[in-house]
Amino acid sequence: MILNTALICLCILTTNGVFGETEEVKSVSVTEGDSVSLNTDVQVQRDDHILWTFGPQNTRIAEIFKRDQINIIFVSNDGSFRDKLQMDNQTGSLTIRNIRFEHTGLYELAIIRSRKTLKRFNVTVYAPLPILVISVNSLNCSSSSSSSRSSVSRCSLVCSVFNVSHVTLSWYKGIRVLSSNSVSDLSISLSLPLEVEYQDKNTYSCVINNTISNQTTHLDNIMQLCHTCEEQSHRSYLISVGVGVLLLLAIIAVSGGIMIWYFKNRKSATPSVETEEIHYATTTFCARHLQKTKRNEDDEIVYSSVKMS
Repeated sequence: MILNTALICLCILTTNGVFGETEEVKSVSVTEGDSVSLNTDVQVQRDDHILWTFGPQNTRIAEIFKRDQINIIFVSNDGSFRDKLQMDNQTGSLTIRNIRFEHTGLYELAIIRSRKTLKRFNVTVYAPLPILVISVNSLNCSSSSSSSRSSVSRCSLVCSVFNVSHVTLSWYKGIRVLSSNSVSDLSISLSLPLEVEYQDKNTYSCVINNTISNQTTHLDNIMQLCHTCEEQSHRSYLISVGVGVLLLLAIIAVSGGIMIWYFKNRKSATPSVETEEIHYATTTFCARHLQKTKRNEDDEIVYSSVKMS
């Protein structure tokens, strides 16, 4: 019975607003280095208690309260809020000067009168937008040109930004979006290519933007940038031709060396045929007088000796 009574009383108190009213969280975006004011939209009355807290720990950073019939204003001067906070004693609005990344987070305002009213502000601090850089995409120069410099009709450009977060990068042709790319990571580089004709007369622009600001760079020097791409393409062509000639000469030299080595080794590997030398003898005839014997008066043939030399 007692428990049921307590629950009924709790519901009545909540309905009548004794525990206060909480408004929806208001999102506030600001660029780093600027000032931002968190407005209460109230006028501080005699017995009001105004309390500002920050972060998940509800750290007290500013306060207006009554002590001995005097309204006391407290503003934190410690940590990251040193010399950055200013509080309006008429409205209780809080101003953060020269805001930094570490000041991103949830700010809660408590207005305590006959009942407690809560206001919440979710503050997001963005980095200042960097300068856009438009340059020639040298990697694609050769793909859209030939060996003749006058034959280049298109070239590839690229719009780049460095060390950005929570931004969108876009190419525009007039007021029409051609392409875009977004990033939400911290400290990242972003680039977006664009292929244009060498003598294109259209108006192109590269735009970077976040929730609160944008920056535009117009492409006014298409011919100059494409001419740079054209020169790079021509140099690349000459380099490729030179490399090709050197490679051909190297192949010829290597092939010649291989052929010389082959024929040389082939000759040395052929077996030699041994030949016998024939020596001819010189024949010398020595003449002798024929002698007759008494036993036979017929002529006798006597052969002379042969001398071999």
